[in-house]
Amino acid sequence: MLAALSLLGWPRGAPALSILIYHRVLPVPDPLRPGEIDAALFEAQVSFLAKHFTLMTVTEAALALRERRLPQRAACITFDDGYADNLTVAHPILARHGAKATVFIATGYLNGGRMFSDTVIEFVRLAAGPQLDLGSVGMGVHSIATDEERLKAITALQVQLKYLAPAERDEQVKRMAAAHPVGALPQDLMLNDAQLRQLADAGHEIGGHTVDHTVLTTLTPEGARAQVQQGREWIERLIGRPVRSFAYPNGRPVRDYDAGHAAMLRDLGFEAAVSTSAGVALPGADVFQLPRYTPWGRSMTMFAARMMRNARIGGPAAVV
Repeated sequence: MLAALSLLGWPRGAPALSILIYHRVLPVPDPLRPGEIDAALFEAQVSFLAKHFTLMTVTEAALALRERRLPQRAACITFDDGYADNLTVAHPILARHGAKATVFIATGYLNGGRMFSDTVIEFVRLAAGPQLDLGSVGMGVHSIATDEERLKAITALQVQLKYLAPAERDEQVKRMAAAHPVGALPQDLMLNDAQLRQLADAGHEIGGHTVDHTVLTTLTPEGARAQVQQGREWIERLIGRPVRSFAYPNGRPVRDYDAGHAAMLRDLGFEAAVSTSAGVALPGADVFQLPRYTPWGRSMTMFAARMMRNARIGGPAAVV
């Protein structure tokens, strides 16, 4: 595999930073969460990365980029949002390979909270079929007789909710649940305070991700600053360490954040921020707009091939 990486090319032979996005690491595959990796595949990917790359936290990599001392093959493993399985499933795997991750926390969902996207998944999982009728709350009628149909329903509902303001989104989720009661939803999906401290004490970097995962471009400049700073301060009080890096919610340049948000993070004293633009970061990259990508692929051959393809993209153009 290493020979293939060498032959097919890291960009122009220059140092390049690959930042990988994960959210959850499931104990076993879940048909309603096809985008989430399971423990066996995560173990194989971390083993591959530890063997062929220099693994760094985001802040370490940003400093190496600024000082132009990035290793030729550098990579960061990042997790978004703050799921409990980052500790219970992912951490033991990372520890076996001597790897540290950067975990970006949306603080408002910890200690028994739930991301709206997870509420949708678990709601649809528990809903009695063969049809989910949410027409009374303007969310359509969905077939849910099979896992495939339930997955389509989940996607459709998440799209309707994604760009609503947090308060409006929460109210719509409540209306959805009232229109089709399903019983109690899980309350242990996210980290609690003690678990987050464990991750930090184990050497993983803890970064900011706002309070409630609000897309920054939907907020006023003052509102965006409050989301960023309140989340950061909460984490710092809890773990007793500075929060130096940040992940933009959703993370697409222009649509989800802009140059003003990158400047705001710099003014607040952050040292790095990551987007969800594909590509790798090369020397001279804007460390407040570092690209990241999701390492899809059910085989290690596909994983390596997609890493190489992503490396050829280079870094995204900075938003202005």
